[in-house]
Amino acid sequence: MSAIKKEYHPNYTYDDYKLWEGDWELIYGIAYAMAPAPMIKHQAISNKIAWQLQEVLKECEVCQALLPIDWKIDDSTVVQPDNLVICHEPQFEAYIVKAPKIIFEVLSKSTASKDLNLKYDLYEQEGVNY
Repeated sequence: MSAIKKEYHPNYTYDDYKLWEGDWELIYGIAYAMAPAPMIKHQAISNKIAWQLQEVLKECEVCQALLPIDWKIDDSTVVQPDNLVICHEPQFEAYIVKAPKIIFEVLSKSTASKDLNLKYDLYEQEGVNY
């Protein structure tokens, strides 16, 4: 069996991503469909994280806790962490471009492998502190 040549793999960009319906992430030009809406347990955990972050950051005038928002790393990579903390003023309304200080990914069976491997390596490479 021969290996599939790279040129046969789709290589999407942010311009493609903006046109897609539903929830997607784009990592190194490859499209990843997000699972259906997170289950109740996933949402409850993410909500608790958000509440704790709001409490911890209430005195900070620079940092803010966010729920999923597009982080456009470059034209071929856009991800949506479950919870994140940024300590800068976003340049754009629709997405951030600078690495968050902290990212939380709530693991579920359908996304655990991608979150623990591909996205973890990406976050580390992009300089996310925690």
